[in-house]
Amino acid sequence: QVQLVESGGGLVQAGGSLGLSCAASGSIFSINAMGWYRQAPGKQRELVATITRGGSTTYADSVKGRFTISRDNAKNTVYLQMNSLKPEDTAIYYCHAPRVFTTWNGVMDYWGQGTQVTVSS
Repeated sequence: QVQLVESGGGLVQAGGSLGLSCAASGSIFSINAMGWYRQAPGKQRELVATITRGGSTTYADSVKGRFTISRDNAKNTVYLQMNSLKPEDTAIYYCHAPRVFTTWNGVMDYWGQGTQVTVSS
């Protein structure tokens, strides 16, 4: 079994910063791309940022220049550094690993349980 566990959410004032972490654990052989999504109340889940195993990144236009995604392959961990936060960044943030190669020769899609980020104005 494989688990993704996020941490680092919380409450911050507009203009502030928060860092999120997502650690994958369990029967992992390797993980390809990883990403962060978010879902605000009453809205659909949206992609925030992705990073390949080699470190190539993509970002939603709404977070470009403010958020930075990174990863540590040895720790099976992905990070999201969020700067210049805005009230519209308020959401539950989810970690996603769509292609996890397991030790039992499976290729699985996993989501974390989510962590709340609230930005006050």
